[in-house]
Amino acid sequence: MIKVKQKIGVPKYRQIISSVEDAILTGTLKKGDKLPSINRVKDDHKLSRDTVLMAFNELKARGIIQSIVGKGYYVASEHIEVSQKVFLLFDELNSFKEDLYNSFLENLGDNIQVDIFFHHFNENLFNKLIYDNVGDYNYYVVMPAILKNTRASIQNLPQDKVYILDQLHEDLSEYPVVYQNFEKAIKNNLTKVLYLLKEYNTMVLVFSEARQPEAMKKGFIDFCKENKMPYKIVSTLRDKRLEKGEVYIIPEDKNLLRVIKMMKSQDFKLAKDIGIISYNDTLLKELVEGGITTISTDFKKMGKCLAEMILNKQPDQIENTNNLIIRNSL
Repeated sequence: MIKVKQKIGVPKYRQIISSVEDAILTGTLKKGDKLPSINRVKDDHKLSRDTVLMAFNELKARGIIQSIVGKGYYVASEHIEVSQKVFLLFDELNSFKEDLYNSFLENLGDNIQVDIFFHHFNENLFNKLIYDNVGDYNYYVVMPAILKNTRASIQNLPQDKVYILDQLHEDLSEYPVVYQNFEKAIKNNLTKVLYLLKEYNTMVLVFSEARQPEAMKKGFIDFCKENKMPYKIVSTLRDKRLEKGEVYIIPEDKNLLRVIKMMKSQDFKLAKDIGIISYNDTLLKELVEGGITTISTDFKKMGKCLAEMILNKQPDQIENTNNLIIRNSL
């Protein structure tokens, strides 16, 4: 089944890979079949263990074979056209993350398989997903979000195969990353509409410690203090009534809908009585209530940039800029 020839100019680990691929193509090996052990391949062809292991690890990273502890290696997939596999760990899926994901896939090209996972801001789930997939992929794209101490898990992955996405954590500074600068984004974009914000009495940031980056809150407070704007930070809208003259900065879409619903129940007019700035632009925000003002990064650009970094093996740290789209909610 596995053939290794001497002095033909093809690395021996490559010959092992080709042998397994050929065996799958001809039907000699089928999904679920067991491969010869590393020691048997080593002894049969007078190879080093590292050579055989290198071949098996590449086949494993591509998802063609899998290892079962204490039993050996088995054929996991007959799709040998997959040249590389990417592990993609998001915090959650929403419409703008879907744009990022689709752009990433479109710009990666053919024969690269992307498996997507979600940690839902759960540290234990984050750690489990990392540990369970060590060694199974060619590249790992990780969105740590606001989770702390993620380095302990991430450092179990090969450093040259890891890319960080969306938030730049100090303890992960050695990794390539495509990130948003949340502190700068909120300060700069609120400054652009300072002339409109001055029409309101109070700035209100609806901020969840469990989901939003601390830098966003810091940038908001700095802006309000520098411009002598009265402000509040609330973690929930439950049991809250809106007050005329408030302008809400809303990172999460659920809270955006809550504010609009509360505004209608209190007979307030959007922009005139209550101002709104939402985060992350969507088609819905273009249409609802005549248009909601947003602070948004370009998620399609983020996905494209990430794909190019992986394809070109560029260990860069790239800031994905945020822009303000002014609509009828101010």
